[in-house]
Amino acid sequence: MQPFTGTPQSWNELIASLPLAHLLQTWEWSQVKARYGWQPMPFVWFDQSCEGLEPSQGSVVAAAMVLKRSLPVGGFAKKMCVLYLPKGPLMDWEAAVLRRRVLDDLQAFAKQQGAIFIKGDPDVRLGTGVPGSAEAVEFRGGQQVRGELVRRGWKFSPDQIQFRNTVLVDLAPSEDELLGRMKQKTRYNLRLAQKKGVTVRAGTPADLPLLYRMYAETSVRDGFLIREEGYYQTVWRTFGSLPLSDANQQPFSEPLIAEVDGQPVAAISLFYFAGQAIYLFGMSRETHREKMPNYLLQWEAMRRAKALGCRVYNLWGAPDEFNEQDGLWGVFRFKEGLGGTVSRTIGAWDFTPNPLLYRLYTQILPRLMDIMRSRGKQRTRQSLGA
Repeated sequence: MQPFTGTPQSWNELIASLPLAHLLQTWEWSQVKARYGWQPMPFVWFDQSCEGLEPSQGSVVAAAMVLKRSLPVGGFAKKMCVLYLPKGPLMDWEAAVLRRRVLDDLQAFAKQQGAIFIKGDPDVRLGTGVPGSAEAVEFRGGQQVRGELVRRGWKFSPDQIQFRNTVLVDLAPSEDELLGRMKQKTRYNLRLAQKKGVTVRAGTPADLPLLYRMYAETSVRDGFLIREEGYYQTVWRTFGSLPLSDANQQPFSEPLIAEVDGQPVAAISLFYFAGQAIYLFGMSRETHREKMPNYLLQWEAMRRAKALGCRVYNLWGAPDEFNEQDGLWGVFRFKEGLGGTVSRTIGAWDFTPNPLLYRLYTQILPRLMDIMRSRGKQRTRQSLGA
């Protein structure tokens, strides 16, 4: 485990070549988090089979952008900290020797840093399809990884920061085939949007205040928490400032905005990296919802991603439990209609060098989060003048 000393561009190129490469492990994402209290710490692991070479001359077989957050806690001689690897570490998780080596190093690093815990949530898949359905497939490799984490003392985290499950659309087929894979109602609504005069355009930096206002309206209407406007402006500008080229080695983003008679009614924020397009944020207004703008937005996003060379369109989020009581069920039914496949992963796991501190932290954190959510919703309403 060695600190990475290259350039931001070379980091992105490196991780794009590794298994399970993800947007949240890019240099740009770490710089966004650095603006909000996290210290980025990039590390790499070299192939140990390169006998006779210096470690730096071997090929990289694993990487992790570790985010460190210091927690000033009164009564302690030194600051506490937590460590988080969003969608990492990146490696071939089925390579048992490499997996043990990386986990050994991360556990030792957490102890050396005096961390309350180190959290990782790589996209190691447990299976595809809705459990219990005819299409469901279970992956033995994911089960083995989960078993090893348990044996090592890692705990399934009570704080699942990212979505554990999602819906992925394979973009390899032709556009006609992609349409054919959609549910009949989805195709109908898509064509209805076209017939009713909904149009879609790419957004510009000038649209960013509009995007946030629509996102805030959506959060108040649907009852979910969002951050303050500066955070999203930072995200959009950090990724949106990069040139559009392809979706393989350098991350970038762009908004797509649906309009009716020149009036914005819905939008999505797309992020591209390592052959994958991710629908990270979605927003809409009450007006003209009967014209089904969100269906046309998603279709145009898929067409755009395919044209840029993406292999997969990630609809970013599916229920933890696939039943109608899950809060994501309605959104999932919409995503399912787009012709994708459910991907189920192991989720986030925590390793804690100090179980007592971990118990205290996990008992206090939910109460703090409830307070923060309440205050956040109030700030969002105030920003809208509500």
